Amino acid sequence: MNDSGQGDTGVGGAGPPAGPQDRKPQRPRESGGGILMGRPFGVPVYVAPSWFLVAALITWVFGGQLDRVLPDLGRLRYLVALFFAVAFYASVLIHELAHTVAALRFKLPVRRIQLQFFGGVSEIEKESETPGREFVLAFVGPLLSLALAGVFYLAMLAVEPGTVPGVLLAGLMISNLLVAAFNLLPGLPLDGGRMLRAVVWKISGKPMTGTIAAAWVGRALAVAVLLGLPLLTHGGIGDGARDFTGVDALTDALLAAILAAIIWTGAGNSLRMARLREHLPELRARNLTRRAVPVQPTTPLSEALRRAGEAGARALVVVDGHGNPTALVREAAIVAVPEHRRPWVEAGSLAQDIKEGMRIPADLTGEDLLDALRTTPATEYLVVEDTGQVYGVLSTADVERAFVAAMARPTT
Repeated sequence: MNDSGQGDTGVGGAGPPAGPQDRKPQRPRESGGGILMGRPFGVPVYVAPSWFLVAALITWVFGGQLDRVLPDLGRLRYLVALFFAVAFYASVLIHELAHTVAALRFKLPVRRIQLQFFGGVSEIEKESETPGREFVLAFVGPLLSLALAGVFYLAMLAVEPGTVPGVLLAGLMISNLLVAAFNLLPGLPLDGGRMLRAVVWKISGKPMTGTIAAAWVGRALAVAVLLGLPLLTHGGIGDGARDFTGVDALTDALLAAILAAIIWTGAGNSLRMARLREHLPELRARNLTRRAVPVQPTTPLSEALRRAGEAGARALVVVDGHGNPTALVREAAIVAVPEHRRPWVEAGSLAQDIKEGMRIPADLTGEDLLDALRTTPATEYLVVEDTGQVYGVLSTADVERAFVAAMARPTT
């Protein structure tokens, strides 16, 4: 499991809460996730194009192994190998669904599940509220993989050894054991890293401290994978050791480099996301809202801007005959009108109607504020008090500038 959208470094993972930069006021594009396969528990499951590449690779490698243990299969071995590839990723999906069900149980929204080149990722959009929930959320994935390995082992005992079912069940048992073992390594972005983060969070009382510790362990794991995986597979022990100078050595070195890069990047992303989340409370709609003046839709833009200048306002709200706000004059549209044309342009012609979701409470802060902006993409929003009274206009440009300023300050 990965603490970055936290994808997994290759074998299933609960994604991190989406970071603020992922929460700009625009709706996430689910279509970018690949091919939609279904919506278990209401969560869309996508298969990324890269999955087909790894499925072909698994089919080729496993098919070659089948030729040694089941030589009578002939070319049918590749069909059996393809079935294994699909079954293996079905196991990864179950691993991800475990994270998803746990997240939904804790009332954490899950954006999607994606199966990709090196496994899968459950994109959980909010942070766990307690270290205990964080630990459970991370642990359920490897636990399900271990349970699947046990199921496949029991099924393997019930079939004849050396047959196609026996070989498939053995392969699925071993692959699920590897998935569980790899994910339990104690470094971000893996599930074990999130478990370590939860433990350090519990001891220190600070989630950021847990993230820093688990992320640096993750980076150490990346170096260990880069240097250790080729040595492990080419240990030179016994007759089965392979030649360091051969194609196998190059393949294993490339695989180690890819895995190490994914782990290292995921650990870094976890640190970056944690830092962003730490600054989220600094975003307050009330503090970022611009003062606005009401204008009629037929008011000339030059006159509307004159009134705003006299009132010290930086936004225009179009109102109806009863004084009720109906639209917001877009700042970008104002800038696009040359000054000599402004007396002849009506303010209402530059306005965007206030749609559902474009009215936000003045007391919204942090992640709740970003959620509101992302749900209804717009450039400006009407900010209102609990009484319904207009407080002003919030520009998404101001929110983004506040992010940059917050990120420039040291992390506490």
